[in-house]
Amino acid sequence: MNIGAAAKASGVSAKMIRYYEETGLIPPAARTDAGYRVYSEQDVHMLRFIRRARDLGFSVEGINELLGLWRDRSRQSADVKRLALAHVADLRRKIAELEEMAATLETLASACHGNARPDCPILSELEAPGEDAKRPAHASSARGLSRFGAA
Repeated sequence: MNIGAAAKASGVSAKMIRYYEETGLIPPAARTDAGYRVYSEQDVHMLRFIRRARDLGFSVEGINELLGLWRDRSRQSADVKRLALAHVADLRRKIAELEEMAATLETLASACHGNARPDCPILSELEAPGEDAKRPAHASSARGLSRFGAA
């Protein structure tokens, strides 16, 4: 099947299929005499595997490792489990960071009067110099919030 049919059958866009091939995540497709890519059912199966792994948030590097384990029939399930649990830990860390960012923004928004006046505690906090510049962008700020009546 051509790249369009493989994209439709796998749920992976033709652009991403080309990207995966360029980066070596998938082997180069067979080619017709005219140079068109040709994909087999096995190729589509692999693309579906990749799509499901992407849907679970695995990085390209993680997917590459999963593909290696998937292809290795002598693998140990402990290796797959280790990779999955490491990804869960990373997802939980990202969730905690997002929750912290949301809490900071909620606190800043509650300090904002939201009226026709131009002064805005949200913008003031974002522009504030100081030790905040050394923190990650998502870190909440107790300093500065108190000057707006919310802390």
